[in-house]
Amino acid sequence: MRVAGKIALVTGAARGIGRGIAEKLGLEGADLAIVDLSAEALADTVATLATAGRKVLPLGADVGDRQQADGVVAAAIEQFGRLDILVNCAGINRDAILHRMTDEQWDAVIRVDLSAVFYLTRAAAVHMRQRGSGRIINISSASWQGNVGQANYAAAKAGVIGLTKTAARELAPKGVTANAICPGFIETEMTRAMPPDAWERIAGRIPMGRVGTPADVGNVVAFLASDEAAYVTGEVINVGGGLVL
Repeated sequence: MRVAGKIALVTGAARGIGRGIAEKLGLEGADLAIVDLSAEALADTVATLATAGRKVLPLGADVGDRQQADGVVAAAIEQFGRLDILVNCAGINRDAILHRMTDEQWDAVIRVDLSAVFYLTRAAAVHMRQRGSGRIINISSASWQGNVGQANYAAAKAGVIGLTKTAARELAPKGVTANAICPGFIETEMTRAMPPDAWERIAGRIPMGRVGTPADVGNVVAFLASDEAAYVTGEVINVGGGLVL
């Protein structure tokens, strides 16, 4: 129970990695505000957390919109009285080869995968600075180093790392840490929609011999959110079974 009594806010919590993170933090003792595009989409996550005895606030919001992003941070603080942990996990992809990528595809991914992280981090930072403590954990991606067909996604995820390191420098004197996690190839609904040959090709490159799970990412989040990681900030941690070395 490494985060017992803590209050966490997790975005993108309806499925995949975000849901795995929310459930892990709940099992480790946190009460949570969880966010996705609609509160109804969060029903399964809410049920799992409730079974674990956690208090849960489901929030439907488009975190790529500044006012809505500010609103979910405010709602979490109003409901629970404080916010100890922010996990930015909401994300989308709109893949296309660079010379065929539309403005709309670029803008949509930057809006959700980068601007939303900024909005939520900024809002949480104001509160955490005042309290003199807090954990900010941003989910980037192994693709931040560049990936064919993902100019928008790679740029956004690289931006998340730059934002995280800047937040770490600025917030450290106030007792707030900021770290980034780069998942590798994780089994989710999105990756399972890939063509089987592409799945096998990528899975075959993983030195540990298996595809990751949302729980693998959640385990690292739980550590970074805990008091055990009080002296860890500005780090970029790969969770990919050796896919990125």
